[in-house]
Amino acid sequence: MTPISNETEQPARRSWWKRLLQSVDWSTVALVLAMKVLLLLFALQSLAALWNEHLPPQEMWNRWDAPHYLNIAEHGYRNTEEHGFLLVFFPLYPWLIRLAAAITRNYFAAAILVSTFASVAAGLLLQRLARMDWSPAVARQAVWFFFIFPTSYFLHIGYTESLFLALSIGCFLAARTGHWTWVGVLGAGACLTRINGLLLVLPAAIEAWQQYRATRRINLRWHSIAAMPCGFAVYLWLNYRITGNWLAFLQIQKENFFKELMWPWVSILDLWSRIPEENAMTGVQEFAYVVLGLACTVWSWFRLRTSYAVWITLNWLLITSTSFVLSVPRYTLVLFPMFFLFARAGASRQLWFAMISVWSLLFLALFVSRYVQGPWAF
Repeated sequence: MTPISNETEQPARRSWWKRLLQSVDWSTVALVLAMKVLLLLFALQSLAALWNEHLPPQEMWNRWDAPHYLNIAEHGYRNTEEHGFLLVFFPLYPWLIRLAAAITRNYFAAAILVSTFASVAAGLLLQRLARMDWSPAVARQAVWFFFIFPTSYFLHIGYTESLFLALSIGCFLAARTGHWTWVGVLGAGACLTRINGLLLVLPAAIEAWQQYRATRRINLRWHSIAAMPCGFAVYLWLNYRITGNWLAFLQIQKENFFKELMWPWVSILDLWSRIPEENAMTGVQEFAYVVLGLACTVWSWFRLRTSYAVWITLNWLLITSTSFVLSVPRYTLVLFPMFFLFARAGASRQLWFAMISVWSLLFLALFVSRYVQGPWAF
């Protein structure tokens, strides 16, 4: 056989990159990047105007859980009294930060870089997934509501939300389009990012079943679904390697974060009883997003695909089935099919579009201002 010359390979590579670049919706990329820049500028102005403070970005945005991911990225997991609790944070995101730090030479900049790429990917994938069922206008509105959601600032900073959502939405899209090898790969990545990656198995299985009902043919590539929990298996192995206990993270959660499994109605009633004693953020807002998640759960069973409704339901149950309900507004971001519900409502009724947009933007501004100033903001 005559070997392919470099002259033939180079145009082929250029053609592949050209097709890839042409397939990207650059208006969505611009929206994500513009939101990031506007949030950074707004944060600077809110600190200066409300508290007369001037802080560098690393001090403004590197708060609460964010420093823990940087610590893992730089030093790894350690079984010490001071750092042992870090084992509850899953490894894929800090591993990517460490990889990006080889380029940026700064771990905070690396975290922002990883989150930027992941948030762009999440926006593009969400739009493509919406386009499979609805009009381009609905798809664009879904992305709009996603990036103005009151806790969407976590998509842009050193948290796992952007990476986890990019992997999860990508997993759904791969299942819908029949790319089952990617379902296994992306699902495993999600399981290595957060524990609720395990919940992707059931929606993927539902999509496989629906494809079987449509074709009455078995696709041997469906076995990729079984590979999804491998990411969680790697995390369990890390637990064992560091502590000698495969399930060490459960004990750490209980001792350090007061979290263990609890019936959701018990947890919700406990949260309700705490409202008079808590401030608005850890009381009223937490409960409000529990209610929002429940409303979207019920709504999804009437308006969305079964796999989407199952995803929302399982995640809402996971969020609320804990002895200490906390960070619900942030975790609600993971219920991404609710943005399809918002978009469909907004596309058909201008009043709904205006109300959801104004609510989102006002509380996004409120939560961002509180976060960068230092107090707890989910």
